[in-house]
Amino acid sequence: MNESPIQYVEYSTAIQPRSVKGRFRNIKSYIILLAYAVFFILPWLRWERAVGPDQALIFDLTSLRFYIFDFVIHPQDIYWLSILLFFAAVVLFFVTTLAGRVFCGYFCFQTIWTDAYRWIEHTIQGDRVARLRLDKQGLTKEKITKKGLTHFFWLFLSFWTALTFVLYWGNAPELFVNFFFGKAASAAYITTLILTATTYLAAGFARDAICRHVCPYSRFQSAMFDENTLIVSYDANRGESKQGRAKPIKGLKSLDDRKSANVGDCVDCGFCVQVCPMGIDIRDGLQLDCIHCALCIDACDNIMEKFGWDKGLIKYTSENLLQNKKNKYLNVRSIGYGIASLISLGLLYISITGSALLNVSVSQTRQPLFVTLSDGRIQNSYNFSFINKTMKPAKLALSLEGLDGAEISLGKIEGISVRADKSLRLFVKIIRRPNKANEPRNIGFRFKVTPLEGDLKEPVIIDSQFITY
Repeated sequence: MNESPIQYVEYSTAIQPRSVKGRFRNIKSYIILLAYAVFFILPWLRWERAVGPDQALIFDLTSLRFYIFDFVIHPQDIYWLSILLFFAAVVLFFVTTLAGRVFCGYFCFQTIWTDAYRWIEHTIQGDRVARLRLDKQGLTKEKITKKGLTHFFWLFLSFWTALTFVLYWGNAPELFVNFFFGKAASAAYITTLILTATTYLAAGFARDAICRHVCPYSRFQSAMFDENTLIVSYDANRGESKQGRAKPIKGLKSLDDRKSANVGDCVDCGFCVQVCPMGIDIRDGLQLDCIHCALCIDACDNIMEKFGWDKGLIKYTSENLLQNKKNKYLNVRSIGYGIASLISLGLLYISITGSALLNVSVSQTRQPLFVTLSDGRIQNSYNFSFINKTMKPAKLALSLEGLDGAEISLGKIEGISVRADKSLRLFVKIIRRPNKANEPRNIGFRFKVTPLEGDLKEPVIIDSQFITY
């Protein structure tokens, strides 16, 4: 029996992309700067609240609350996360059907952090040619110094990234001081260590391998592409003509000369390959590794501008547009994902705006189900849980509907008061004298919780039952 050969991934030398200037490079730079500003500044932003930490965004594990500016997420609201994740997924699919892998090229965390690491590398070691030359050197003083500085700043950025993530889970100024004085929780140090190591390895070494072999999106995104999807593509008809590409040597420096020789506009400079962070040649057609960062477009446009020729030899286009056909941006796939996105967004909006500011739950005591008092009256016991989601204390009144002759006993508590953004557990007794000999065993009734003071307005009605025997 023949055995199949073992499959393995063979890694080549690290990709050293060349720097390029252009509109898409500018867009990437603006997005990266915005992403870093939001991520690194947000935990330090103060935000005054009547109750809770004075931090704009904090995932407070001690109080089991997520504070996002004036918005507070409680544990019982965790299903919002499921809706949000579904919304993010279908929006990603919707964008993919229209514009390919633009998320990978501009917004993915791996892309953003790898871009920053490459900027550090470029700043210290120089552009592509200088880095390649440095790699070929032996252990010279220049190589040790530049490589050492590069890895130092890589590790610093990795550590600062990890520590910033940890600061989202506590009061940032206090946690920051405690961290460096050894007073923070052990989880803070373990998390920082793990994230520092993974960020350093993923953005500093794995880089394109993460996109190729780890990220699942690169594998199934092709299922969302069709002939209408905008992709980064090379116009082979214009670039190749009949005789293919040709360098701008003597006799092939003008468009008229090249047309006479039946060669295309591509001068085979290789600039598009050199700037690609994935190390692919876009002229070979659409490839799994392409992340649609469009840096090859900037590279090619720069060359075309240098020769005074029309730009767009490499551009965002579709198979239909390349074949001079009409492009249908709205089709069954894109409309379906668009509708799913709107529905999930609507559900998230309704669930958030329709969420009750006062949550009340009641469970009847089962051991015993009822107690017969010395005077013949019947007593049932109930466990109440009140959650006040507002930022002001709430006073509540508890009453009964549909249970004649019953009285409520709160023990030694004179009234129900729930602190702002807090919960309260209460043991309540309902006492009632049986009215009829043939009364049913279970009598249905309703608890009514009425707000008296605070920001709560609407009463809460809860169905329950009273057991007589």
